[in-house]
Formats: sequence, C-alpha cells, structure tokens
Amino acid sequence: MSKVALYTYWRSSCSYRVRLALAIKSIAYESLCVDLLTGAQREAAYAEHNPMGYVPCLVLDGKPYVESVAIIELLEELHPSPALLPQAPTDRAAVRALVQIINAGTQPLQNLNVLERFSGDKAARTEWARHYMRRGLAAFEELAGRHAEAMGAPGPFVCGHAPSMADVFLVPQIYNARRFDLDLTPYPRIVRAEAAARETPWFAAARPEAQPDAPKDVLPSAT
Repeated sequence: MSKVALYTYWRSSCSYRVRLALAIKSIAYESLCVDLLTGAQREAAYAEHNPMGYVPCLVLDGKPYVESVAIIELLEELHPSPALLPQAPTDRAAVRALVQIINAGTQPLQNLNVLERFSGDKAARTEWARHYMRRGLAAFEELAGRHAEAMGAPGPFVCGHAPSMADVFLVPQIYNARRFDLDLTPYPRIVRAEAAARETPWFAAARPEAQPDAPKDVLPSAT
C-alpha cells in the first residue's frame, strides 16, 4: 500500500474505528487532524473530501474514501492479513450485523448534532444518549454471545481469539459509554472483550488520548 493519510479527530468514535483497523493491520499513515469544535469539517477544503462534513476520511494515493464501514472494508480487501472478517460467509454476516448495531443503531443517535437537535437541556440529552446506548449494547451483548457459542469461540475478543470488525466498532462505543457515565455491569461479554483490547499495542496506538490533537491535559479513559 502506498501513501496513506487519515483525516481524523481525537474524540471522534468513527475516526477511532479506522485508527484501530490501521493499527491492527500495521498500516502506517499520516494523521491529518480536523478540529470539529471549530467547525473545520465544514470548511470548503475539507468538504472537497467529504461533502457530509464528517470524519474520518482516508486518503490513498491522493484519492479520498469516506464512511468508516466502507473504509475498513476497503482496508480488509487491500490488506487482508490480519483479517478483521472471518472466512465463512455466515460468520462474516454475523460480524457485520454486530458492526451495524453500533454503526447504524447506536452511535448516530448519541452524536452531538442529534443531541443538540433533540433538546437544549443537557440532562435530557444525556438520558436520550444513555437510552440508545443501553438498547444497542444489550443487543450487541446478546448477539455476540450467540455467535461465540455457535463458533465455539468464547473469547477473549467479541468473536473469538482474535479481534474482528466487531471489536473495532465496540471499543469506541465503550469509550463513548464511559463519557456518558453509563453503567456497563449488564454487559459482561462486552466489558471482557474491551478489556482484552486494552492489553494490545494497537489499542495503545489508536486510543483518543494518544492522538496528536488530543488536549495535553486529557486523562486516559477509565478501565
């Protein structure tokens, strides 16, 4: 793979997913920080890469690719080892379902632009976000358990002994859950998988606090 650059923001969970995938696959890249708090994502220069004004955006040999699921699927095809999707089509479908529980059914509903549109009251916004996180994580916990039993692969990661796309999407969502002080006790499988990720070098490289645009006084995420 030739020159790789990633438009990212340190606390963007969608960017975090792609950073994790790049780290797992040992793909070196240039980090191009987009300050979402100042509205840099809406400036014309960035809109040329992504008209939606979202991060991440992966640039390969000068060509931009957007949307975290599509980016990670592209990385999987271009750099298939270590694999983030299992070989069997049915197992791949199961992992993709877990990905979409986070990507489509949980994370978008707790985005800042959604929360601000929903209410001007901070407490109401927080409870809205927690509601959809509980719903999504409960479904993830249940389906991950079923899939692991069917595969005969109890862990330590979501779907077995190696990380998959399911872990890449789960870890940033757990980071968000902790930001909202969500009780994670009802999700032991999820907590165990995230704890396994924390012991890896790819987690250390991709975590928000390790990014060049992270505030210098930010504390490491809680264990």
